[in-house]
Amino acid sequence: MRIMGLDVGIKRIGIALSDPMEIVAGGHSVLERKSLQQDLEHINGLCISYEVKMIVVGLPLNMDGSIGPKALEIKEFAIQLEEFTGIKTTFWDERLSTVAAERVLLEADVSRSKRKKVIDKLAAVTILQNYLDGVRP
Repeated sequence: MRIMGLDVGIKRIGIALSDPMEIVAGGHSVLERKSLQQDLEHINGLCISYEVKMIVVGLPLNMDGSIGPKALEIKEFAIQLEEFTGIKTTFWDERLSTVAAERVLLEADVSRSKRKKVIDKLAAVTILQNYLDGVRP
């Protein structure tokens, strides 16, 4: 069984998966968003293929910790995802996860065009790894 991490954006969804022992997060893919139905079907297919038991969705809280319009949209998406897949979803504060991912890619001297292709996946890895580290005893 694995845990999936999602960085949900308007145009793309970064997808990460844990190892079967739920210790390490690894990048899986970036889903170019099409329609809600197609997005849910794609994620559900991955959940079945990788035997996902839980989905961690990055929640973009405001810097003061409050819930803004974007976080409300993400919460609604997560509710629909849970209903569609039947898999429990939970949230993890994703503040600055994309900034951290961008910093890693800049330090690795990755070109701007390549960064755009992987930033969402790396943000999903950051969200999932922070979750795994945060719940581990």
